[in-house]
This record gives sequence, structure tokens and C-alpha cells, in this order.
Amino acid sequence: MDINIRHAVIHNVTGNSQEELEDTIIDAIESGEEKMLPGLGVLFEVIWNHSSDQDKREMLQALESGLK
Repeated sequence: MDINIRHAVIHNVTGNSQEELEDTIIDAIESGEEKMLPGLGVLFEVIWNHSSDQDKREMLQALESGLK
């Protein structure tokens, strides 16, 4: 079976409100389940692709700080 994770994740959250998206992200993080990581990666990819250069720099700074 060939599953397109990007398509499935995007399909599952398309049309969700900001509150619903936040709940999805928080649930995925708090569950601590490894199987949720690809979905979070897809969501991050969407964020990254729709962010300005300044927003990307801020995300990278936050990431760098979080990894110290």
C-alpha cells in the first residue's frame, strides 16, 4: 500500500480553524507518539513554505535556542 502522508495530513486539516489546528499540534506533541512526527513535519513544511524570510529567520532562531 502506497500512502502519501503529505496528502493525507493536508486533507485531514484543510478547513480547520486556528483553534482546531492548535489542538491538533498540541495533541500530537503531548501524545509523544513517534507516529505523529511525520504529520508535524508536514504542518511545519506548510508553515515554512508560507512564511516570509523574516519569519523563517525567527523560526530558526527559536529552533537554535531550543536546541541549546
